[in-house]
Amino acid sequence: MPKKRHKKQTFWKKIQFKYKLSFLNENTLEEVFSLRLSRLSGFLIIMLFIVSLVTLTSIIIVNTPIRNYLPGYLDVEVRNEMMSQALKTDSLEYAIKTRDLYYKNLASVLRGDLPIDSVRKIDTLVSVNIDSINPVKSPFSEKFIRQYEEEGKYNLSALSHPLAPKGTSFYRPVKGIISSKFSEREKHYGIDIAADPKESVLATLDGTVIFTGFDPNAGYTIHLQHKNGYMSIYKHNAILLKKQGDIVRSGEAIAIVGNTGNLSTGTHLHFELWNQGKPINPEEYIIFK
Repeated sequence: MPKKRHKKQTFWKKIQFKYKLSFLNENTLEEVFSLRLSRLSGFLIIMLFIVSLVTLTSIIIVNTPIRNYLPGYLDVEVRNEMMSQALKTDSLEYAIKTRDLYYKNLASVLRGDLPIDSVRKIDTLVSVNIDSINPVKSPFSEKFIRQYEEEGKYNLSALSHPLAPKGTSFYRPVKGIISSKFSEREKHYGIDIAADPKESVLATLDGTVIFTGFDPNAGYTIHLQHKNGYMSIYKHNAILLKKQGDIVRSGEAIAIVGNTGNLSTGTHLHFELWNQGKPINPEEYIIFK
């Protein structure tokens, strides 16, 4: 035991023993500068220098274009850029197809090849066979149609609000009964609409999907950005039919009514309408009847 202790003491004395490094003037042999270091302090200084050098090198690599030369880094960056461009291209292709179809139908109507009544807006979940529509109308059917159209003049689904842009009509997002009103004081920034299961949730205005995802409290949620600073939010859906970046039309199906999320107590849609970053009461813009 004493030998081992003696060896330890000898070891510590060796690494703590200080050496003097002197710099002398060659002509006068006068000491210009001296440095007293032990093996331990020399080792610590070298390690500190290495750590500082590694840290400085890492900072330079991360914050400069040198990082592009690291193996694998540029691949990830290029892949993200390719995905972003693919999404933009897909949205652009959809917009071009929609525009071309509109021009094609318009040209057919102007030429007289296609009756005006056969060009109509079709929901994404509904398939309509125009050939199955009987163009021959009996006097009884014409009378019924005129009566139905007369009654339909007062069956509006949107209101013209003084604050809304001129000519803007908000589409009713879902058919149902309002079970909970808008209350800014209670921080309930929307309305709850009780609806049948598997009922389609429709876009209230033309816009772009800016968010889709699942929230533990709100369930499957989708956000739409519209013109003039309007934004609509749809929560507690069962299924989302659109993805982020999609362009949607007013009245187009974007989701299916559900009962997802911890704050949902039944099959319904929580619908919010915002303007310029402030919540507004949807009932002042839309008739839910």
